[in-house]
Amino acid sequence: MYFVILGVLLLLMKVTDYGPVALWSWLAVLWPFAAAVVWWIWADSTGYTKRREMDKMDARVAKRREENLANLGMDAKGRRGKAKK
Repeated sequence: MYFVILGVLLLLMKVTDYGPVALWSWLAVLWPFAAAVVWWIWADSTGYTKRREMDKMDARVAKRREENLANLGMDAKGRRGKAKK
């Protein structure tokens, strides 16, 4: 996502002839978009994206479990009477 944001900023600077980017070649301005494509291909092929998604889901499940146990008056191991609100 950072590459895309950088690419859009450089593209806007090039089109509006703003700053030193106006003198750069189009290839130099468009490289962040190519880097974003390479990043997305790598992240999907190695499973990096899926692992991050699974980690987020595991964290949500753990948080929900802790909240439910606290509402039932239990501690993190499921024992009654130990939890404090």
